[in-house]
Amino acid sequence: MLAKLIWDPRETPAELVPMLHTIAEEYPISDRGRGLKINFKKIKGRETTSRVLRSRGEVTVEYTSLAAAGRGIGNAFIKRETEESTPLETVGIMLDCSRNMVMKVEHVKLWLRKLALSGYNQLMLYTEETYELEDEPFFGYLRGAYTMDEIKEIDDYAAKLGIEVVGCIQTLGHLRQFLKWTPSAKYRDTQSVLLTDSEETYALIGKMLDFWSKALRSRRIHIGMDETHDLGFGKHRDLHGYENPAVIFNRHLNRVNQMCLEHGLAPMIWSDMFFRMASDDHEYYHTDCKIPDEVVKTIPENVQLCYWDYYHADEKTYGGMLQAHRNIGFEPVMAAGIHTWGTLWWNSEADKQTNPVCVKVCRNLGIKEILFTMWGDDGAYCEFDSALAGIFYSGDLVFGQNDQEITEARFNALCASDFEAHWAMGHLSPPLLDDKGKEYYAIAPNLLWDDPLFGIAFDDHKRKDPEFDLKLLDYYDELLCRVMPHLDLCGAGDLEHAVNTINLIMRKVELRGALEAAYDRGDRLALRDIAVTMIPATVAALWEFDASFRNQWMAKAKPFGIEHIQMRNATVAARLEETALRIREYLNEEIPSIEELDARIPLSAPANCHTSWFAHYISSSMMMVN
Repeated sequence: MLAKLIWDPRETPAELVPMLHTIAEEYPISDRGRGLKINFKKIKGRETTSRVLRSRGEVTVEYTSLAAAGRGIGNAFIKRETEESTPLETVGIMLDCSRNMVMKVEHVKLWLRKLALSGYNQLMLYTEETYELEDEPFFGYLRGAYTMDEIKEIDDYAAKLGIEVVGCIQTLGHLRQFLKWTPSAKYRDTQSVLLTDSEETYALIGKMLDFWSKALRSRRIHIGMDETHDLGFGKHRDLHGYENPAVIFNRHLNRVNQMCLEHGLAPMIWSDMFFRMASDDHEYYHTDCKIPDEVVKTIPENVQLCYWDYYHADEKTYGGMLQAHRNIGFEPVMAAGIHTWGTLWWNSEADKQTNPVCVKVCRNLGIKEILFTMWGDDGAYCEFDSALAGIFYSGDLVFGQNDQEITEARFNALCASDFEAHWAMGHLSPPLLDDKGKEYYAIAPNLLWDDPLFGIAFDDHKRKDPEFDLKLLDYYDELLCRVMPHLDLCGAGDLEHAVNTINLIMRKVELRGALEAAYDRGDRLALRDIAVTMIPATVAALWEFDASFRNQWMAKAKPFGIEHIQMRNATVAARLEETALRIREYLNEEIPSIEELDARIPLSAPANCHTSWFAHYISSSMMMVN
């Protein structure tokens, strides 16, 4: 239960008034009426510090910055007396608005209020081409592109809450969705990389920089440039012959950096390409990687390097890589992850393994800036509001708070939901033990969209453990028991959609297991039951999942992009119907066998095919979205 907070306009610092009125759009805080009086006191300190002190009938928030004040207000709502601080000056999130889901402006505002109450002071909007450019009708075409007015509205709202909005764009790679159109051919080196050394390309980039320099207060901009693995191997090579990609990269970076300066913008880039191009295996995380001095000298001194790492659970890697950036003369921005990609629900297990370690290293090394990326790779099929639990969890870590009970209390009160249910759903792809006692993960999205006749993901897991399906079904039964009591809570992730997700995966797994078993033993009665009973029930569960997915999507995002997920669901429905038809043809002796089931790989074959399968079968065959 939230306390009703009352503040006195005569005694409240003027810098807090816009924040207080904005928070009041959702929360019980007012400058009139009765309630718990809240006082504010600005204090000095080298760190971002927030203190909440209680006395009879009132509460006092002492703060060093607007972010600290916002966090203090969040604690005051739950009457929690506390002192919290962080050496990090910038604490932000990066919201992916380029992998189908473009969040509505009003929903961004909802997130901004919760970010402020958690102590965040930055929001990056990752927009590859999901913003409108003048005279470029195919830039953001059918992708829900933000208008300049929409971005300005977000920026104005965030400013009231003490949150800086920063554009996070791409000025070299990751532009497949724009470059796929025929009119964009003049800008194309390869499928996703811009043609460098082209004046038409730099005119396009000039429009990008012009948009963001006009749309936002912030003079900072993230210009991307990551993962350009095929740079220089397309039209650039046709025009100029082969050239070392590192040379092309640095020449382009310097040109774009100069354009940023001309627009009054301070750029940052992802740092991976410098390390990849200097390593023998072209991998990123080599703490002993030596970037040649001649390359370092070509990196503009004013460009910030952003070190992204979402996967390590050891202090050595984070510390080594951060120091490697410092060794070449750059103070890095740390980009960790609130894991929303490759998962249907916020992945609490991944966050638990990585973020406490990452934040600890950043605090110990005096890193000043951290952002938590929230990617939507392969279609943004995660229920993104479930990640609000991750925002609260990681925000607490930054402020030195690693007590899950406290996080749970703050989240439950400020999001009107249940943290434990979200945390449990975060294990939707649970770790299981194979028949040799080795741990592996049952990847939920793979199983949900697995073809019922081919069973690629199912059989991959079965090669690890012949009884994986029985173990998984038992696990999901327990998970349902943890989530079902909270279906009436809707302040964060849609828990009804969570239940529909579990139910569909269970039916898909049960169906495939029953199909293989019945076919292998020649059980015609069981096969008929599968066609008549199990498949229709699975189709029904699929459409329930599809409907609740649509509900949660339309509540927060623009309508563009959902068609990719609907196509996947419709394809699975069609394949389920095909499975029933194939069974009937077999039972009626119209066909001698079901060839798709005969084509299974033996259980003795190697496992771990799921990554390449998912990338090809789901993404490539149903329109690329990453």
